[in-house]
Amino acid sequence: MTEPQAFFERISENHFSPTEHTRGPWDADSQHAGPPAALLGRAVEERPGAREDMRLARVTYEIVRPVPIRPLEMTTTVLRSGRSVELVEAALAPEGGAPVMFARALRIRTLEEPGPAVASGPQVPSPGETAETPFFAVPWEVGYHTSMDTRFTEGTFREQGPGTCWMRMRMPLVAGEEIRPLDRVLVAADSGNGISNVLDFRRHVFVNADLTVHLHRHPVGEWVCVEARTSVDPAGIGLADARLHDEKGPIGRSAQSLFISPR
Repeated sequence: MTEPQAFFERISENHFSPTEHTRGPWDADSQHAGPPAALLGRAVEERPGAREDMRLARVTYEIVRPVPIRPLEMTTTVLRSGRSVELVEAALAPEGGAPVMFARALRIRTLEEPGPAVASGPQVPSPGETAETPFFAVPWEVGYHTSMDTRFTEGTFREQGPGTCWMRMRMPLVAGEEIRPLDRVLVAADSGNGISNVLDFRRHVFVNADLTVHLHRHPVGEWVCVEARTSVDPAGIGLADARLHDEKGPIGRSAQSLFISPR
């Protein structure tokens, strides 16, 4: 049977089977956090009763343990519901097991009539101005590293220091389903600490225990840019902070708390 060209297959309304395209660079049995982050974000938006006049403004992920490449069950719960703001929690768990990743999403009501638009932040060179940038060496042929088109305008995966990288999904998040704007940004946002690595991956372990994404607007087009900077304290705690862009300009930012130690 041919492996579907998507990150997940939908087994039923709330059950999903990850494909090998979700595989992260560190463990052959675990996913990169980007695809499950996007899946959780989609669950928040497509849950029964979700209001169409609201849009995700902030989502915080707690990564309890590595997300395995095996069938997963999704649950969603509305924690707070108001006229203009709601808070929704989504959880992803292996079938019959405890949740491995949570998302708490803040959704805000959009205006019926357009209001004033104010955005700040520098423009970054477009993805068309640079060639595709190779990933760092990964021990397996297929995974997240082959399922994303990556183009750096500053730095590379193989250089230490700040990095700016345009990213594009090569395939849908869920087989047979259209890619949504939120899929594009959430599948890329977890890559900030890899884009802006400041220590040698061969000598240090970088583990992000969380991810927070703020969006003042959803992306348009196929490309999302992660303009990332990483700071590390001698105690082994770090922060990867990133501006997020599409080809029209800034859309928000992301942040990851990092645990760093020698290998």
